[in-house]
Amino acid sequence: MRINYSLETDPNTTVRSMGRELPISRKHAREICGAIKGMDLPGAREYLAGVVELKQAVPIRKYKRNVPHRKGMAAGRYPQKAAQEFLKILKNAESNAEYKGMEPGNMRIIHAATKKGVTIHGMFPRAQGRATPKQHERVTVELVLEEAK
Repeated sequence: MRINYSLETDPNTTVRSMGRELPISRKHAREICGAIKGMDLPGAREYLAGVVELKQAVPIRKYKRNVPHRKGMAAGRYPQKAAQEFLKILKNAESNAEYKGMEPGNMRIIHAATKKGVTIHGMFPRAQGRATPKQHERVTVELVLEEAK
């Protein structure tokens, strides 16, 4: 199945990167996209590295009931697994920029979006011979970076 980008861009000035069917939370992916959009590439990598090390929280702006406040912000969490996947996608975008002859340190994230992936259905055995459905959701993440002027 072909997954298209949701933004048409100029291939001479932009770089695209996509992570398909990632085993991360859709909620965490959405919040990280909102946090890194507009950042430059080195700044985004540093921010996500801080999230993985539990030093920088990601602000939770939607579905934030019962989410505790973090230092310097309102509701926030530390989505380590999602941040690690985003670091891989950013590394891919950096490689694409080098391949096109652009300066990776001069790139800025202009578009970050998530899409719902496939749902893997399974069953979770319970007591008395019963079973409960257990579903594993996947997420597709797309990033578009542009050379800063």
